[in-house]
Amino acid sequence: MRVLILGANGFIGSHLVDGILQSTDWRVEAFDLADGNLAPFRGDPCFSFTAGDIFTDDQWLKEAVGRSDVALPLAGIAKPAYYLSRPLWTFELDFEQNLKVVRLCDGAKKRVVFPSTSEVYGMSADSVLDEETSPLIVGPVGKMRWIYSCGKQMMDRVITAYGQERGLRYTLFRPFNWIGPRLDTFRDAEERTARSITQMVHDILSGRPITLVNGGEQHRSFTYVSDGIAALLAIIGNEERSNGRIFNIGNPKNNVSIRELAHVVVDAMKAIPSFREAAERARFTILPAEQYYGNGYDDMQNRVPSIDAIRDALGWTPLVPLREAVERTVASYAV
Repeated sequence: MRVLILGANGFIGSHLVDGILQSTDWRVEAFDLADGNLAPFRGDPCFSFTAGDIFTDDQWLKEAVGRSDVALPLAGIAKPAYYLSRPLWTFELDFEQNLKVVRLCDGAKKRVVFPSTSEVYGMSADSVLDEETSPLIVGPVGKMRWIYSCGKQMMDRVITAYGQERGLRYTLFRPFNWIGPRLDTFRDAEERTARSITQMVHDILSGRPITLVNGGEQHRSFTYVSDGIAALLAIIGNEERSNGRIFNIGNPKNNVSIRELAHVVVDAMKAIPSFREAAERARFTILPAEQYYGNGYDDMQNRVPSIDAIRDALGWTPLVPLREAVERTVASYAV
């Protein structure tokens, strides 16, 4: 099988490349602006990389889709800070450019495995979020935090329509707060654009307090990246059982508040000699969301996935408990 991965240098993309090359005989064609996270795979006969820009390299994309068996358009913005500061860029990349790729897959009769997001559920009142029944509810138009969610939701609907009307072969997957090495960089954290764990580790090492937005009472279901990649490999390798489906990929057992997560991060850092001293001095501060993110921010209080669909169809269940997932993620910054 020939797998085309766009945005291959990113967090999910680089781990997926690793998973494919480690456990299958599939060939990977990777595409991104840079390849720093892909350096370990250079020279692998089943791996090739092309540097390029999804906004401009249309002819290359068309040819690459044509010679692939399945395409994964993973290029996208997945950081709330950017939804607020660069909402048009978020929409242009996450929706417009990915729609272009989906149309190429439709024209070439190729399969697409598309990254939706747990954010499409928005502020759904369901205590457990189900792919087929939970309503997708977002906030007011002026809250730019939701432009990412709306763009992804629209992609889900357009891809499904292509499947119904034109026979596009597709699977949608919704990651729930995947964590692990290469999640974000300390440069992101310095600019306060990193996601939770990276931001916490950086702030502790920098002597800054961990900021708990709105008190850190929001709950999330954190999923270690190796579990997520195992699910993706099952999806890619089992088209018959995953075609036309939407799958949540998360760990409902790892549902904790951001405040609780912060304490697990501090404990994990105390176990690493080079981090221990800074972790012993860790402090916390509480800020309202409007002060930390700006007026365009909005949030949901809880996000717990149902994973019945992917368990029943593909036999997948997550294996890595929260503390181990956090310890592995934190340890990756000490290397």
